[in-house]
Amino acid sequence: MDIKHIRNFSIIAHIDHGKSTLSDRMLEVTHTVEARKMKDQVLDSMELERERGITIKMQPVRMEHTHNGAQYILNLIDTPGHIDFSYEVSRAMKAVEGAILLVDATQGVQAQTLSVLAMAREEGLVIVPAVSKIDSPIARVQETKEEVAKLLNIDPSEVLEVSGKTGQGVPEILTAIIEQVPAPISDLGSLGSFRALVFDFGYSTHKGIIVFVRVLDGSVSKNVPLSFAQAGEKFGALGVGIFHPDMVDTETISAGEIGYILTGIKKPGVIFVGDTILEQKSTLSSLPGYMRPQPVVWASVYPEDADDFMTLKQSLEILRLSDSSLMFEEEASGVLGRGFRCGFLGMLHMEIVNERLRREFDLELIVTTPSITYEVDMRDGKHRVVYSPHLFPDYGNTSKIFEPWVKVKIITPPQYVSPLMTLIYDHEAVVIHTELFGDNRTMVILEMPLRELMRNFFDNLKSASSGFASLAYEIIGLREADVARLDIFVAEEVVPAFSKVVSRRRIEKEAESMVEKLHGVLPRQLFSVKIQGVGLGRIISSRTLSAMKKDVTGYLYGGDISRKKKLWEKQKKGKKKLKAQGSVDIPHEVFLKMVKGGEGD
Repeated sequence: MDIKHIRNFSIIAHIDHGKSTLSDRMLEVTHTVEARKMKDQVLDSMELERERGITIKMQPVRMEHTHNGAQYILNLIDTPGHIDFSYEVSRAMKAVEGAILLVDATQGVQAQTLSVLAMAREEGLVIVPAVSKIDSPIARVQETKEEVAKLLNIDPSEVLEVSGKTGQGVPEILTAIIEQVPAPISDLGSLGSFRALVFDFGYSTHKGIIVFVRVLDGSVSKNVPLSFAQAGEKFGALGVGIFHPDMVDTETISAGEIGYILTGIKKPGVIFVGDTILEQKSTLSSLPGYMRPQPVVWASVYPEDADDFMTLKQSLEILRLSDSSLMFEEEASGVLGRGFRCGFLGMLHMEIVNERLRREFDLELIVTTPSITYEVDMRDGKHRVVYSPHLFPDYGNTSKIFEPWVKVKIITPPQYVSPLMTLIYDHEAVVIHTELFGDNRTMVILEMPLRELMRNFFDNLKSASSGFASLAYEIIGLREADVARLDIFVAEEVVPAFSKVVSRRRIEKEAESMVEKLHGVLPRQLFSVKIQGVGLGRIISSRTLSAMKKDVTGYLYGGDISRKKKLWEKQKKGKKKLKAQGSVDIPHEVFLKMVKGGEGD
């Protein structure tokens, strides 16, 4: 088909603003999916996505639609709405020329919508604004249209109205895409050397890694020798095709089209989103903007059953074949056994990976409290990067400590600004700017340590605002931190799994809280056990778990008291000997209770 009749677009919206539902209606209107095969969230292939109503893995689809007697190809890339996947969203933006800005008429513009819109504008995309859920009895259609119009500096009449539930307004959106979004342009023409952008990839046991590409120049067919410009990996195309929405093999895919290439590669950590695919003898340059996703959150993952270690290792390797942003390395704990230190893009990414390990590979896991990466200047002049709390340098050995900070945008009704300010102070945040946003909302822009954002900030924000506030954040670099390591000692032995890096101003409260909690869940031993919170070079909090009592003289009846005294003395010596050995076996259930109930540092 002529490149002039191709339209590539994406849908950008906040979580739960009806993006997947609108995609479903588009597939129905364009007859891409037969009515008998239609189901909710067609483009969300994971069971977890359907269950939670969120998009995790992007799924492209090719639709065909007739307008004014001409046949058009509409390529939709449905993107994840969560901020953890912002780099993937930016690469998807690079693969299209236009975007539908979808705003829920019951909620209005949200913080995350602003973040993704800024990315779309940066890429120079044509924005087609639309208000969704207009059929809802609580929809504020006109107010929301005015809000969107003000944001884009256009007339409210230019904002389309749509209902993903009833299908109202969907044909008008398809018409707007054809008329407003420009056709793709190829610098070299369809006959030039092949070049494509990787915006996502999947994995098949038989076919290896399948790369999802936007063809920018030239065309490609089966058996053409190709290579990844950044990774340097060479391969021959085992096949090419398009998404309809299932994968359909074709002879070629050409400039302007969105499709897939079968690579046959079965090694993890080779392919990354944003890489450029070229012919092996090509002299073309790779596309700008490529970067390897860097983990932001780290947590240790251990199998509950030590026999499942190899299963966990294989499971992580399989997940990494379709998720290049997942990092992991083997580690061992004297208490928890062998496991992996895993790096994630954020808290949601961590939750998704752990949930997939449980569901898809039937694993029972222990996940430690998540932490972040610190950069530390030591007193001896060395520079260290620390991503595990128990490896954090001892108190007094550090010269300067640096931690990542984030810029946070919060949109909330004005009546919740006051409780929000209390929350901001508690989480060490600094307010940069506040302004009225629309008729009845306030936008607060603040900066805070990522460590504090992870410390249940989002849940606390939802509680403080009765669920009305929305949040978006971006990492803005490293700043000096006033933090220290908090260790928990049980029977005078440190338990690495309980170590945390916390703010100095909260270290006493945190130590008391953890010691108190462990005192409540740790089973009693045959000897008394000291539980201590140690930080800043001293014992901050301490509790003693009393020994289990056993009546060793219960079977004696009558007789001389000296017999009882002899047994008591023997018991006393035995307890003293046990205490000297000081070994306490901490059950898995205790770790689970401590990790699930504790706040992230």
